[in-house]
Amino acid sequence: GGARPEEQQAGQARGLRAAEATMPATGGDSKGEDYSTAILRQKHRPNRLIVDEAANEDNSIVCLSQAKMEELHLFRGDTVLLKGKKRRETVCIVLTDDSCQNEKIRMNRVTRNNLRVRLGDVVSVQACPDVKYGKRIHVLPIDDTIEGLTGNLFEVYLKPYFLEAYRPVHKGVEEQD
Repeated sequence: GGARPEEQQAGQARGLRAAEATMPATGGDSKGEDYSTAILRQKHRPNRLIVDEAANEDNSIVCLSQAKMEELHLFRGDTVLLKGKKRRETVCIVLTDDSCQNEKIRMNRVTRNNLRVRLGDVVSVQACPDVKYGKRIHVLPIDDTIEGLTGNLFEVYLKPYFLEAYRPVHKGVEEQD
């Protein structure tokens, strides 16, 4: 008699594994690297951080751990460019936060909305050293944001927000308070 069908299948599977073991990895390069599993390896991108809730509600500030600040060669008070989804970007001041995990960045709801990201999404952070001091900015209120407000909007809202405060401003960004 011949071998049972289960034994034939097992033998074929063993033969297949042996054949696979002797063949070079497909899609690899001359160093023997297998590209078919490359997606499983995490690339080291220190400037890609997970969005977390801010401890403060300042629209101009994001917080990183001290270790992450050092890794990215940033100093307390530096201006950083943040890139979110849908090609959205903004500028903020970076500060340290001892309670912030190394792979996270803390930002408030307004900053998240400007970047079109939610808690848990990933943003990129990079130093933005050449921010020029602005002499003027043009603020256009959105109709529904000033509905029902009366009085001098400049004196009541804008002047206290910008005067005597270093606030980086990015063209096209919505600042809400």
